[in-house]
Amino acid sequence: MKKVTHWMCLYLFLCLPIISLSAQNSENLKKKKNFISNLMKKMTLDEKIGQLYQCSGGGDITGPNKERIPRTEQISQGYLGSMLNIQGIEEIRKYQEAAMKSRLGIPLVFGLDVLHGYRTGFPIPLAEAASFDLKAIEKASHYSATEAASEGINWTFAPMVDISWDARWGRVMEGAGEDPFYGALVAKARIRGLQGDDLSATNTIMACVKHFAAYGAPIAGKEYNNVDMSLSHFANFYMPPYKAAVEAGAATVMGAFNDYNNIPSSCNTFLLRKLLKEQWGFKGFVVSDMNSVREIINHRYAKDEKDAAAKAINAGMDMEMVSTCYLKHLKELIKEGKVKESILNDAVRRILEKKYELGLFDDPYKYCNPERARQVLNSPPIRKATRHIAERSIVLLKNERNVLPLSKETKKIALIGALAKSKGDMRGGWSGADESKVVTLYEAMENRGCAINYCDGYDLERNQIVNLDQTLSAARQSDIVIVAIGERAGETGELSSKGDISIPTEQQKLVSELIKTGKPVVALIMCGRPVIFNEVRREAPAILCTWWLGSEAGNAICNVLWGDYNPSGKLPMTFPQHNGQIPLYYQYKSTGRPTALGGWCSKYKDIPTDPAYPFGYGLSYSTFTYSDVKLLPGNGKDVHTRVAATITNTGKYTGEEVVQLYIRDEVASITRPIKELKGFEKIELKAGESKIVTFDIKDQQLGFYDNAMKFTVEKGDFTFMIGGNSEELKEIVYNY
Repeated sequence: MKKVTHWMCLYLFLCLPIISLSAQNSENLKKKKNFISNLMKKMTLDEKIGQLYQCSGGGDITGPNKERIPRTEQISQGYLGSMLNIQGIEEIRKYQEAAMKSRLGIPLVFGLDVLHGYRTGFPIPLAEAASFDLKAIEKASHYSATEAASEGINWTFAPMVDISWDARWGRVMEGAGEDPFYGALVAKARIRGLQGDDLSATNTIMACVKHFAAYGAPIAGKEYNNVDMSLSHFANFYMPPYKAAVEAGAATVMGAFNDYNNIPSSCNTFLLRKLLKEQWGFKGFVVSDMNSVREIINHRYAKDEKDAAAKAINAGMDMEMVSTCYLKHLKELIKEGKVKESILNDAVRRILEKKYELGLFDDPYKYCNPERARQVLNSPPIRKATRHIAERSIVLLKNERNVLPLSKETKKIALIGALAKSKGDMRGGWSGADESKVVTLYEAMENRGCAINYCDGYDLERNQIVNLDQTLSAARQSDIVIVAIGERAGETGELSSKGDISIPTEQQKLVSELIKTGKPVVALIMCGRPVIFNEVRREAPAILCTWWLGSEAGNAICNVLWGDYNPSGKLPMTFPQHNGQIPLYYQYKSTGRPTALGGWCSKYKDIPTDPAYPFGYGLSYSTFTYSDVKLLPGNGKDVHTRVAATITNTGKYTGEEVVQLYIRDEVASITRPIKELKGFEKIELKAGESKIVTFDIKDQQLGFYDNAMKFTVEKGDFTFMIGGNSEELKEIVYNY
């Protein structure tokens, strides 16, 4: 009999919500409803309004007479519902104790941006999306929740599910890329991972779907910019992940900074009340983004804070983050009849219900357990999980002359590039991971026993080549050169839009100089968005896109370099050749003069129209062929037909392939894209092995939203395309 170790017990605890499938029964629902109703009957108007306010940080606040008042006093009066950016069990307990001193003892909920790991860093979300491994993505979110919950956090402002076609926008690093079908599946996986099936468990937290809506489509890719799109464009390309997340049971939704259909999202009745709450039946609560209720004034849609408060809450914004329009003006607005008390009560009930589901009324300190935190934070099972998904997030872009994988005998290596030693960059942007526990590429190579000739190669701050002669000498004395280039981690994220997404010229020039030594060169592209590196793309024989991979970044990269893991990642966003191509995406429309026709067609005069790397692209140390694409009968019910293809591993290594299904509606009542991803399956094949992959074709695959946002399926011809990326595809026509 095997000995049951401490880490085995911990592993079972960490996986509990994934393998537990309990459902809240009707008796529990009735009990919750009665509890909340009885509590609300006791609440004063001020106490109700207090539940709608979320502050950032602790400290003191300014009182009505401009005196300084401790935040704990405001809490003990019942005038605060939630806090964000409070970290540490002692701090969280201090403020929760203040809440317990309030008249009704209503607990606070504590929120934090836990975007890709808590104290153990996981790959940035865009990198995780490159894995096309939904189970691994779900597990990553679950472990992030487990760590955060162990230190008192019960609410994260994640996942970001905004679709974006514009790599200039810095927040692409937080999402799943450009495709709505895939983005919807990733959204569901992340909701399941964070929330499990029991919010009251001590290793789950509330998710917050953001940013509702269409925040990923700012004009010109400029942060916080306006959004302008038709209803059908929104419904087909931006709405699916939000809707999927709500269907998956997301506890909360965050409004967006941008306007939608000429109305700020923070007070957009169509989005918040009609679509989200009424049509989709969303039962959780909506929180604003930071200060966005007050910023309705900046949109010139409200004349002052009082007007902004009325517009926001009447539209369906339940909780106000940081700005204090509700605290200052809701009571007066209700007395004046400009806001119905029933609207206030609906918002309060939604918030209290989530606190009840978290189990905070039973035990307000349940998330404050120092012993659990010591056991969980940076534990071996969690670090193993981050290494697992980090390996699967790496995308092999080029491998001429089979430079990779490296031989096990390869020991003498020139490691070039300051990013290879940068712990802060390895963990990725917007990360709370423990920087001291991040494994860099340099450290991972040292641990492998490699003889490393290391040189910075370039200055990280100025992006200029340094000590070139020394760097080239190190290369000449080595068997192979590995050079790490790219962005800094802080160059992506909020307020990080860029007009030029090219890797710095000096870094690319350094790669060219290294190639001139005649040594094989492997270029590692470290980034948080699609980037442009045409010089490297042309000259380097081997290129890996390694993104920002978190705490186990160095180990994951090494495992791929030496073939311990055969890379299987695929690009979740299109990589352009030129900035002038942006926004660039695969699901474009034909236009009246399609690019493919040539001549007088849709194209540029001075740059190509093709991307550097298309959506879904990614190589393997193996090769895969696609053959025998055929149609199979449906089931006579919801499956109209089935399409199958045979995939064969024609290489010499066992490898994984993401088999992708694209569909084109040949004639429709509105203009439609030339292709859309409508299915994928990640398979593993041994060398020489073949497998038939089959996709069911249902309404979901054939339909679309019309100009009135009505989902419709039309008869006619459809072209089914199957392949390993969005460009290299085998086709077959189906008549429905």
